[in-house]
Amino acid sequence: MANVTESLNENSLTIDEMNSLEIVTLMHKEDGVINEAVQKALPDVAKAIDLVVEKWRGVGRVFVVGAGTSGRLGVLDAAELGPTFSVEDGRWVGFVAGGKDAMWSPLEQHEDDEKVILTELKGYDFGANDVVIAVSASGSTPYSVAALSYANEIGASTISISCNHATISTSMSDCGIEVVVGPEVIRGSTRLKAGTAQKIVLNMISTGTMIRLGKVYGNEMVDVQLINKKLAWRAEQTLIDVTGIAEVEAKELMERTNNNLKVAIFIALTGADMTQAEAFLLEKEGHLKAAIKAYQGR
Repeated sequence: MANVTESLNENSLTIDEMNSLEIVTLMHKEDGVINEAVQKALPDVAKAIDLVVEKWRGVGRVFVVGAGTSGRLGVLDAAELGPTFSVEDGRWVGFVAGGKDAMWSPLEQHEDDEKVILTELKGYDFGANDVVIAVSASGSTPYSVAALSYANEIGASTISISCNHATISTSMSDCGIEVVVGPEVIRGSTRLKAGTAQKIVLNMISTGTMIRLGKVYGNEMVDVQLINKKLAWRAEQTLIDVTGIAEVEAKELMERTNNNLKVAIFIALTGADMTQAEAFLLEKEGHLKAAIKAYQGR
């Protein structure tokens, strides 16, 4: 099977002769294929979310593995889940070939480091309850393929995201997501369409998982870490918007619940006390809407 991500784009053969507007117009037109490619992959993306949710509820962890742009995108996505959804350190981890330095420096030569990723995974005591998400535009990068191979060896769950047809990664995965966006405007520069497509899919998997796990109420973030003034203000505003209570009451309730937004919303909407709110949230595994319905239907 031809490597689409490395093939020649006939539409951009004269891109070096174009002015700035012509260049960005062509790039924007090329990006138009991303939506269709992601659309075709949605059933597999949904399958990946279901797999992660199942493992997560069994106290599993997620390890996103990639080299170059793919790895950096995985690290970025993982890093943002803590403040956004209060994901504990070490539960959703991003690995990029070359380590932390590769986030800031071009260390793409490390994409062939098959042994390094095994050492990194073993350092986290990676096991059968965990999930590997291997991200690779080609679907054949040794660093990410090695992670899949090791995961299969020990019975862990495997997901892959690639931008080619029928990749090695897909053949090794419980869920293989192929988002085929065609050749890049600059041949082989997969930081472009392929990178954008991978970022979209990573967003969907992590966000969809967090929604399924009850970290969203309506479309509001209700499990956010209040680690700065902006986030504390946002939580307070969310409490006001969702419940309709006054600002003074919202401030008092946030203080009384030790800044636990879910508990504060539960109390404001039901009139329950703190003990009841915490008990029903625990019973419904943190799903605020389900907990409120259970309390009101008791």
